Amino acid sequence: MSDHGERSSGTARLLTGVTWAVLLLGLWLWGRGVSDVRQSASGPATGDIAAVGRPAPGARLPPAAAPLGQALPQRLDIPGLGVQAPVVARGLDGQGAVDPPPFDQPGVVGWYGSGTRPGAVGTAVMVGHVDTESRPAVFYRLRTLRPGGTIRVARSDGTVAEFTVDDVRVLPRAHFDARQAYGPRKPGRAELRLITCGGTFDRAGHTYTANVVVSAYLTGTGL
Repeated sequence: MSDHGERSSGTARLLTGVTWAVLLLGLWLWGRGVSDVRQSASGPATGDIAAVGRPAPGARLPPAAAPLGQALPQRLDIPGLGVQAPVVARGLDGQGAVDPPPFDQPGVVGWYGSGTRPGAVGTAVMVGHVDTESRPAVFYRLRTLRPGGTIRVARSDGTVAEFTVDDVRVLPRAHFDARQAYGPRKPGRAELRLITCGGTFDRAGHTYTANVVVSAYLTGTGL
């Protein structure tokens, strides 16, 4: 299965320890209190960052809502992509990397359970596969999201945290900037990162060349 240069075949579908170790690097920095991200981190792209979606100059996004209390995520909805996916907490695998959902559960989203809960202040991180050996997976169209898009997270307390997308990036793994991927864009907000594989598939390394990173922030609450 392919999508604009992203190919899957046999070992091509196996996200290796290297793949998720890259994510762990960001989580390690973020978990150690990376909160000094310069506001320029969300500015113009450099040669190391492909800006898939940024707000147009002068575009108005809704104001941030006050962070919610602590509650576990149960379901992720992305109306614009037709995604309605259960969320499961994931930890680290035997190699010390983020453990993604199993490949036989392509429609499941993994939430880094030792981190921020979606809707609470801080940056909550969710990961999902882009495809499998035979078909698209839950985040197959993730990079098509654009600023202003809606993401909803149903929580265990009965509330639905509503997020607005403010940034979509493709970050090459060769020059991965963990703080740009995981650091908060603005202090005091409840933020969300959705992450999957992107770029092209490196057959020699059995991994993709980049990560798609969608950034969103809390703008409302539903029931």
